[in-house]
Amino acid sequence: MQAEQEAEFQEFVRARWSHLVRTAYLLTGDVHHAEDLTQTALAKAYRSWRRVSRSDSPEAYVRRILVNCNSDRFRKRRVAEALTAAPPEVAGHDEAVSRADERDVLLAALTGLPPRQRAVVVMRYWEDLSEAEVAEMLGCSTGTVKSQASKALAKLRTHPGLGHRGDEPVRGKVSCGQEGSR
Repeated sequence: MQAEQEAEFQEFVRARWSHLVRTAYLLTGDVHHAEDLTQTALAKAYRSWRRVSRSDSPEAYVRRILVNCNSDRFRKRRVAEALTAAPPEVAGHDEAVSRADERDVLLAALTGLPPRQRAVVVMRYWEDLSEAEVAEMLGCSTGTVKSQASKALAKLRTHPGLGHRGDEPVRGKVSCGQEGSR
């Protein structure tokens, strides 16, 4: 790789590292897996940086590599992990702890989705990509994206921790900030 391309790649990594790790975290549910996944995706992008940098959107290209690498994790045989639902002790509840608890519940709900549904939800609602962009990224039809999103949202609606705010049940449809996106 030429020095100019090397510098361009390093600048890309500096600018996008934290965003890519956050996306990987939502896909994997584990910060260590997310960092490993991001490093793997960036290593693959580095090997073909000339092609990646010439694309319309290098970030979208690397994000697709990230999603594909995450899918590859499930194709390989691996040891199952046994995670606990909650820590054994609960500290005092202030606003920051409450937000962290909400994130933990959302992450647990996302982790309960099948990998393809999780990828659709993360790309569609976290990354705010259109159905067509998600379909292109995942190599499927727009209809598949719609059905996977519908199934995922239905499953998320039934998750015990997501249906309530305090003591009040949520009424109506669960919205992910995408009005009329169907």
